[in-house]
Amino acid sequence: MKALRQIFQEIRDFVYGAGNAVFFLGEVLKFILRGRIRWSDVFGQMYEQGVQSLFIIALTSFASGAVLALQGAVMLNRFGAKEYVAQLVALSLVRELSPVFSSFIFSGKAGARMTAELGTMNVNDQIVATRTMGVDPIQFLIVPRMLACFLVLPILIVFSELVGMWGGFCVGVYDAGIPAAFYYNQTLDAIGYVDFFSGFIKTVFFGLIIGWICCYQGYVTRGGSLGVGKYTTKAVAFSYILVVISNTVLTKIILTFWK
Repeated sequence: MKALRQIFQEIRDFVYGAGNAVFFLGEVLKFILRGRIRWSDVFGQMYEQGVQSLFIIALTSFASGAVLALQGAVMLNRFGAKEYVAQLVALSLVRELSPVFSSFIFSGKAGARMTAELGTMNVNDQIVATRTMGVDPIQFLIVPRMLACFLVLPILIVFSELVGMWGGFCVGVYDAGIPAAFYYNQTLDAIGYVDFFSGFIKTVFFGLIIGWICCYQGYVTRGGSLGVGKYTTKAVAFSYILVVISNTVLTKIILTFWK
């Protein structure tokens, strides 16, 4: 019975937390739709989040493109189709790999940072002090961070795609022996508007999800310094799970209506 009560308690806490998270998102959207946005803070957050994630996204994207080209050259060469390496790399990065992998990295870097910042403010009663001074903490602290996530992640994804294709280009030309001009033309021919926007649309949702989850977990952090670590870990884990689930749903929807 004790184990059963514990299971019901966990389910109840999850449902209660999910409901609070939805109301929290509604409060944030209310400020955004009313135009009550501190744009100077938004641009500051965009700079911090973008710079913080830029190097590691570039590194992993270049490596991903290079590995795709290495594996693709070996596999396609068995069928005498090595010239399609450029298309394999470009389409894989643009449609799936760059949006998903870069969102993971962004969540682990910028998202965790946001949760830790807000959580530290919360356990030190700084958020309560903000409300006491007559300033709404959601408008002052949450809206700039969430809006920055929503705006900066698509930019980082496009950067990731370019760097990844450059990594594939280096391997394809200098290791697989594909002529540079041919590889370049094949890459351009492979990517259409549907391919680019099918991946780009996902990043808009990913940015909203990461900003929402990480800001909410920071906003409700309890339990002192140990609580900051606990809620930061939860924020990153939930972001990963929701990105994977939403990617599956969005991919199905996009492929159904827009192939």
